[in-house]
Amino acid sequence: MRDLSCAKWSHVTRTVSDRQGCRLGGLAAPTRLGDLVVAQVTKVGGHERLEDTYGRRVRLHNGDLLVGACGNRYATDSYEGYHRPGPRAHLLTVGGVIGMAVSWHASCPAPTEVEVLGALTGEDNRPLSLELFARPRPPLRAASAARPLAVSVLGSSMSSGKTTTAAGLIRGWTRSGLVAGAAKVTGSGSGKDRWSYLDAGAQHVVDFLDFGMASTLGYPADHLRSTMTAMLDALVQDGANVIVLEIADGLFQEETRLLTGSLPKVCHGVVLAVNDALAARAGVDLLQASGVTVLAVSGLVTMSPLAAREAAAATGLPVLSPAQLAGGAAVDLLATRPVPA
Repeated sequence: MRDLSCAKWSHVTRTVSDRQGCRLGGLAAPTRLGDLVVAQVTKVGGHERLEDTYGRRVRLHNGDLLVGACGNRYATDSYEGYHRPGPRAHLLTVGGVIGMAVSWHASCPAPTEVEVLGALTGEDNRPLSLELFARPRPPLRAASAARPLAVSVLGSSMSSGKTTTAAGLIRGWTRSGLVAGAAKVTGSGSGKDRWSYLDAGAQHVVDFLDFGMASTLGYPADHLRSTMTAMLDALVQDGANVIVLEIADGLFQEETRLLTGSLPKVCHGVVLAVNDALAARAGVDLLQASGVTVLAVSGLVTMSPLAAREAAAATGLPVLSPAQLAGGAAVDLLATRPVPA
């Protein structure tokens, strides 16, 4: 039996209880999304470090044992990868998602290679999955129940400033005395966004890992929709009275596109993070065509006053920097509706 006392436990294992009772088992059955596995680093590549459950980035060496979870990744500025049952795999995220990379951005080195040694099992030798450690879903709200006050943050693309925008909303609400909650609805396992919410003042935070997924790519649309609603209800149950829902990647990403149509039923409106005025106009047009209320534009475009003025002229919407949201505009958005583009 392989000793796991020196294994490096990744961020996606943060919900796993009783690590001392875990063992390395065989891979008798094909692994599924969310299954926990033990792997050995065979060649350090793009991810030289592994994010542990406390947020520290631990340096990786060839021969290291790590505990991660099977999953997919969709990142236009990093790695594209998918779960492929078998011993050969890659480390797709710093947070411990394991799959096979099929493409990556030209600026990225080849991914870190690992060999999957077996399943992580409990003392009963049964393979463990993140689903076993998922938070119980709150009871369904009655149709007559008041809808929680929530704002969604979407982006025109990856790296458009979504998380910084979400943090600005949280900071603005918290400074006004509201109890802010935050949810990372989709994405690939890493703690960076979660900690950004907490640092901004969110008192309650959930993400897809809390609901049994190491990454969300590959799960059925109905599952993602119901999980988004469960996240919202869980934050209300925890005590939040205003909530930000961040949906990862860009508007053309499949999960984002599938969830966009459900947003009018679950949130007050959307703040769209973009890089430039053209993306602002195109993104607002796409969202409004889907019946989504766009409250404001934010993101990297606000780093340039000139670009921000272009975006405002192109969309007819307020263009608010994260600092402006934190300074009071976040509260004002809760009572506003957009001007048609």
